[in-house]
Amino acid sequence: MIITGKQLVGYSRSGKGTQQFESQVTGENGKPFLFYEATTEEVATAVQKAQEAFDVSRGLSGKQLAAFLEAMAAELILALPTVIAVTQQETGLPAKRLEGEMDRTTKQIQMFATLLTEGSWVNAIIDPAIPDRAPLPKADIRQMQRPIGPVAVFGASNFPYAFSVAGGDTISALAAGCPVVYKAHPGHPVTSELIGECILKAAVATNMPEGIFSLVQGTSHETGRALVTHPAIKAVAFTGSFNGGKALYDVAAQRPEPVPVYAEMGSVNPVFVLPGMLQEKGTAIAQALVASNTAGTGQFCTNPGIIVSLKAEETAKFLADFCEGINGAAGSRMLTDNIYRSYTGGVERLRQIAGMQAIGAGTATAENNSAIPHSFLISGNAFLSEENMYEEVFGPASIQVMASNTNELYEIADKMPGQLTVTVWGTTADLENFKSLIFLLEKKAGRLLLNSVPTGVEVTHAMMHGGPYPATTDSKYTSVGSTAIYRFTRPVCYQGFPEFLLPEALRNENSLNIWRQVNGGFNKDSL
Repeated sequence: MIITGKQLVGYSRSGKGTQQFESQVTGENGKPFLFYEATTEEVATAVQKAQEAFDVSRGLSGKQLAAFLEAMAAELILALPTVIAVTQQETGLPAKRLEGEMDRTTKQIQMFATLLTEGSWVNAIIDPAIPDRAPLPKADIRQMQRPIGPVAVFGASNFPYAFSVAGGDTISALAAGCPVVYKAHPGHPVTSELIGECILKAAVATNMPEGIFSLVQGTSHETGRALVTHPAIKAVAFTGSFNGGKALYDVAAQRPEPVPVYAEMGSVNPVFVLPGMLQEKGTAIAQALVASNTAGTGQFCTNPGIIVSLKAEETAKFLADFCEGINGAAGSRMLTDNIYRSYTGGVERLRQIAGMQAIGAGTATAENNSAIPHSFLISGNAFLSEENMYEEVFGPASIQVMASNTNELYEIADKMPGQLTVTVWGTTADLENFKSLIFLLEKKAGRLLLNSVPTGVEVTHAMMHGGPYPATTDSKYTSVGSTAIYRFTRPVCYQGFPEFLLPEALRNENSLNIWRQVNGGFNKDSL
């Protein structure tokens, strides 16, 4: 394993910085690997190469880009044993979890490769000319999705593969034909460099232009600011905290040319447990929610952080079962020192809230940064009286909210800001009785779940991993699933163009055999 600690700038390595930082991985000499902080000049060079690469990549066919993605997945699978051993040291995550995450990552890459090979994703729309229309002739008008340009991607700490260097943001941008400059997360710089090398090997093997991918390292905010403010960057993708995502959004909005920032900033993913289901399956639901809340040390963006129920006899049993599960849960290491400090600070903040009761706590382990699971209880009235009750505590902590009546439960739902997910547990009778609750919750989240836990985000074409602000900065888009590609494209209309100047997808002959919208109807016919 060769780790340079340098920036991967196109097909070159660069270490011009004077500042360095340590990784949690040690080399053969027993010392931690050192990484150079990227300089403003190195960031600018990476973006310049991306801009030059875009003039080539925006003209590549879907099959050419698909070959690049397939080669990337193959390189990741080949490097799997080395990468997992390193990531375990950097994150403390178990090998089985990492193997599953890499499988998800490579399958996500292959899904986009399949999407590109089939080709209909470009949304080709053709309205043929009607030259003899009266009183004026109708022009020939055609439209399709085209890539927007170089993209800056900031990866997550909690998913070192699936939401990181070769994660959904990077892959959907590359699939669109957009070069990527990736800012590595300082929590796993060695993992990031190894995966970055896999991407570059695939790029070389499939004759991608230099600059199609670059990776810069750094712990300071200046690296990210230099990247977002570069005028050649046309979009930003981010997965992380609210403060981090909002800061990038504000920086991008202040540019002379503002650009979109697709920031996934987490949420508390409220769960509403309705009376009938609580009576039928309260114990099973409590056990499922404890497992969901503590999985991965609670470090999932879909972790259920608030659980709402109506005060009733069955609710006391449900709470007792939930607390029993939390009390029996062992703490485990969090990903970074900063995340651990934020978690313990968040738990202490909850303790200080008027009317909040600590009702359960797990056990600590001897590991550094071991997060103890916690459960709290608050009345619906006290919950509604406090500000910022929907502020995320990233980790294995949750609040049980006890509504005194149905009106109070609806008030809690109505007060809720934007979320990635909202879950409802209910019988058929519950769902009939609370139809209007479901209708209300549809305004609040990108994904609504019935009778399941929110953790475990499937990578499918229909998945929506996004939601109204403050869960994300743009509720129209997802960061998981094939439609994530549309964050990095824009519709271009071609009016009155001769055949030879049109993109292949819009020509009269449908040589790509894709679905196209012609005069308002969908078919695969040639004109």
